[in-house]
Amino acid sequence: MNKIEQIKLSSASTIREALQAIDRGAIKIALVVDDHERLLGTITDGDIRRAFLKGLGIEDSIENIYFREPTYCTIDDSREVVLQKALDKKIQQIPILDHHGRVIRIEGMDDLIRPRQRTNKVVIMAGGLGSRLRPLTHNTPKPMLPVGKKPILELILENCRKSGFTEFIFCVNYLSPVIKDYFRNGESWGVSIQYVEEEKRMGTAGALSLAAEELQDSFLVMNGDLLTDLDFSSLLDFHLAEAATATVCVREYEHRIPFGVLHIQDDAIHRIEEKPAQKQFISAGIYAFSPEALEFIPKNTFLDMPSLLQTLLNKEKKIASFLLHENWLDIGRMHDLEKANSDYADFFGEDES
Repeated sequence: MNKIEQIKLSSASTIREALQAIDRGAIKIALVVDDHERLLGTITDGDIRRAFLKGLGIEDSIENIYFREPTYCTIDDSREVVLQKALDKKIQQIPILDHHGRVIRIEGMDDLIRPRQRTNKVVIMAGGLGSRLRPLTHNTPKPMLPVGKKPILELILENCRKSGFTEFIFCVNYLSPVIKDYFRNGESWGVSIQYVEEEKRMGTAGALSLAAEELQDSFLVMNGDLLTDLDFSSLLDFHLAEAATATVCVREYEHRIPFGVLHIQDDAIHRIEEKPAQKQFISAGIYAFSPEALEFIPKNTFLDMPSLLQTLLNKEKKIASFLLHENWLDIGRMHDLEKANSDYADFFGEDES
């Protein structure tokens, strides 16, 4: 019951409170109840991300975003009935209600609370030159630059492993022996690593054609110079639930114009806006794909990710957006690497020493 109490919300709760409840519960869901503790609905991480994309803020109410027709069982239902309903609805946990409609527990077994083993592949693009980080990258590929006491690529691997992923494909090119000699087959990390060697520059999407035979199920792709504490399992679950050909992790990027902006109409200034901020969504360099996306990648040809996504849009394939509100840093320049080292504890909850 203590676990249930931690994830209960009222319909007037804020999105911030919902995120806190979901984090406390560690089962990716919170319960919305009325004043008599009766179940009104549920709210998930995916519901919140969609709300952010629609413009809602962290302090807005969940009143209009929680799911009002939740799947549930009652205390009279057998274990077999509960499990069958979970399978039919493709959900990981079901609230169990008493005869008054109050939640008494969440049924889901231990493996529904812990990250489950995922057989889906994670493709990491680790072949970049790292030109903007020279001279550090003269003898070290950018993904192998240390943050704390570990290479960036090792931190990525460990975070994916924490999310239940154990099957990796590293797309390598520049100084590839450095990466291969360090990770080998991945056994030391309890994972399996395959390598795709790019004989020429293939771009962030073109290299996928070299690994197509290994990608029979939905798979994740990310750049090898990113740091994030994202639960990658939630990205895959979202992608599968959306039945999308591709899902792109997006970040809200704010750019402040360092001047006063004049709003002019009919040659007259009618409003002055001092140093306004412009907000746009940018790609975070993390993706989920269904296997059909590979059909649109030409073999042995350079193709960057924006071009692939545009092709999918032209073919009217569904591309979902997954708002990334977790810690995230693209290590492209020297100050990014310095920031990654200074923010190490914030990303990984531990002291780099």
